[in-house]
Amino acid sequence: MYWDLVVFIVLIVLVLMFFKNFSSFVYFMAIFDILLRILTFFKNNLPLPDVAALIDKYIPESVIGMIGRYTSGTIYYILVWAFVIIMIIFEVYLIKFFMKKRKF
Repeated sequence: MYWDLVVFIVLIVLVLMFFKNFSSFVYFMAIFDILLRILTFFKNNLPLPDVAALIDKYIPESVIGMIGRYTSGTIYYILVWAFVIIMIIFEVYLIKFFMKKRKF
């Protein structure tokens, strides 16, 4: 079922429609990936088999896991590298933010 992909694409479109800048897109991608990784952590570390089964069935482990589920071959590698570049840009934004907040 493609519902996770549909939700992901709808959220991306909403972010781009309302915020209309690249930094919002980068922050959204990072927030969404972190949320998926937190849910995966809960799946692996909570002793609740029903919750773990629900998360395992409907929620991907990460954005890269979602990319891997729906693509393969060259398209997979292009999308994964694009995601890695987005994460590098996110790190640059974080470093700039902390450098601005630094007080001497």
